[in-house]
Amino acid sequence: METVYLETTVISLLVGDVSRDLVTAANQQATRDWWDTARDKYELLASELVIQEASAGDPEAARKRLEILKTLTLLETTEDALALARDLVTSGAVPPQAAEDALHIAIAVTNGIDYLATWNL
Repeated sequence: METVYLETTVISLLVGDVSRDLVTAANQQATRDWWDTARDKYELLASELVIQEASAGDPEAARKRLEILKTLTLLETTEDALALARDLVTSGAVPPQAAEDALHIAIAVTNGIDYLATWNL
């Protein structure tokens, strides 16, 4: 079965209250539609970094995000992932202000994950 690493934005759009912003609402619906089919087609994974990010903000929203994350397998953040994330930033492949995004990428890559799902545009 192919694997998908779910970055925090996917979880946030999945369980968030429907937005009044039409683009965000469409992204939420697309995420929910994908979720309904993906759970049976892929092994869905996250990381401690996703848990950390999902825990922030509004307590009720964080609770909803963490409930979903309980159903996923968590990947470890290895030294290899930390080194790759640093390399992604220092090489300019990922801008310094997106260092956490570089770590998401690195965790997925170093664990041999097939796909990384994110709404970071």
